[in-house]
Amino acid sequence: MQLSQDITRANLPLSIKRKQSEETDEDRKLSKRAIKKRRSEKTNPSVGEVGILDNERGINSAIGKMDRQLIADWVAQRIRRFAPDMSVVELEDQYLPGRNGTMSLSTTDFSQTHMIYRAMLQGYYHYSSKRTKSSKLSSASKSLGSPHTLVVTAAGLRAADATRTLRVFQTEDACVAKLFAKHIKLKDALEYVKKTRMAIGVGTPTRLIDLLDAEKDALSSNKLERIIVDCSHINQKKHGIFDMKETLQPLIALLNRENMKSRYGKENEGIDLLLY
Repeated sequence: MQLSQDITRANLPLSIKRKQSEETDEDRKLSKRAIKKRRSEKTNPSVGEVGILDNERGINSAIGKMDRQLIADWVAQRIRRFAPDMSVVELEDQYLPGRNGTMSLSTTDFSQTHMIYRAMLQGYYHYSSKRTKSSKLSSASKSLGSPHTLVVTAAGLRAADATRTLRVFQTEDACVAKLFAKHIKLKDALEYVKKTRMAIGVGTPTRLIDLLDAEKDALSSNKLERIIVDCSHINQKKHGIFDMKETLQPLIALLNRENMKSRYGKENEGIDLLLY
């Protein structure tokens, strides 16, 4: 059969042979594109899989519709996607505590559109009543570099926007601090943290880890009452902080620090965790 097809093709006019050859090359290119797209979808998950996207404001509004168990399962799915070689035991160490029903907070009953400013206000007024002691948003500990709130964003530009928004809570004795790497060297950031009374710190996962690990007298989590993860925000590629390997892995490392993880959900000296 193959020999018959080769003979038939050999007898075709040259113009038809060229056309068939061009079509074969085009099919091959399309096939390569399809393979590349499939691989991209596997390694770069889109928030569209779970989300209702508001591209104009850069928000995945589905995050606010998930209770804490759904969010924890969604985060676990993201972790598995970027760590396919991890064992079941290793993955369990990475998962957030909500997998077992213990993640601190849900934001499904928040009435307003998911925005950092609203997260701060509503997170405070909804849950601060659980504590015997709770810092006011515009107050800061006398211990330098010890914020009561950390806001974690995917990128420096977003952190800068969030910092400007949250400056409404800043006072003379309580700073809303920029804690991200964009245009700020680690050495300069350390010096700033060590001499600043801080109410709210806003930064990216990697820089926050660097500041927490750098020196004993730098950024401290001892007075921390809440962590707000800016996971509803999406970039121009429609990816959020949990959709990119370069932000997901340091974020999970930050949230799973022992001195933080052991305090989630506790009433006294605990930490509220909001994935907002």
